Amino acid sequence: MAHRDITGAVDFAHLETYAAGDGEVIDEVLSIFREQASIWLRLLDADGPADIWRDGAHTLKGAALGVGAFALAKVCAQAEEGAALPPGARAGLRHAVEDALNLALADIAAYAHERALQGLKTPGR
Repeated sequence: MAHRDITGAVDFAHLETYAAGDGEVIDEVLSIFREQASIWLRLLDADGPADIWRDGAHTLKGAALGVGAFALAKVCAQAEEGAALPPGARAGLRHAVEDALNLALADIAAYAHERALQGLKTPGR
């Protein structure tokens, strides 16, 4: 649907199919994802406990799969596996997750903007 500023970080056709084309469900899922993303990212503290790191990466991976952010999910899977690394050694993984998340969030913002614009169009035009 969205054509503006979409990088391909999120497969919106997947999300639309998953939500059976229900615009309200799509909006709700994307809203929850955006709100929760910063919480999950904060769990990826390179110096923090491995179990919290693993839980954060796993949760973000699942959410990414749900919205169609497959590249983000792949990076999160790598971060999840990297939980066994010593504290501090996970910094590169965190940056990779953050970069992939930022791309996904940018695409989601563009998609949401496009949906809002579609809602403003005069019927029949």
